[in-house]
Amino acid sequence: MPAKKNTVRAVKKPDVASITVDRVMETRVQSVHLRTKGDVIASLMIEGFGAVPVVDKRRKLVGIVTEHDLLAAIDDGHGLGSVAAGDIMVANPYAIRPETNVATLVHVLRASDLVRVPVVDEKDRLVGIIARRDVLRTYLSAGTSNKKRK
Repeated sequence: MPAKKNTVRAVKKPDVASITVDRVMETRVQSVHLRTKGDVIASLMIEGFGAVPVVDKRRKLVGIVTEHDLLAAIDDGHGLGSVAAGDIMVANPYAIRPETNVATLVHVLRASDLVRVPVVDEKDRLVGIIARRDVLRTYLSAGTSNKKRK
């Protein structure tokens, strides 16, 4: 009886350019409303969120509060319990759609100071958030080695 050959198939990992944001974004997003106080937002940030989206009652993205915004409020002499998200947020922040590919997001992150980008649907409702570290994790798990040669 001849020995059975074991065949091993190489599984090709997807290229980052073919991966869309919806496959790697965080869908459990901590968000706040316009009247949420700065001390509450700071508490969320201490738990690991460096930027917190601000949404209306329909989850439509209206702004974002970053650590920088909270520090600016403190530097301006405001107590975090006395300022609300609507007072310190960046209104109409840059957002990305779930179907955007990760390679496009890499270009956006390089061209800006953004660390996290809210992900919104076609009605501008918050559906996720993606951070630089999510992109790096995706890059590493895809096993890409897009090294530029000179």
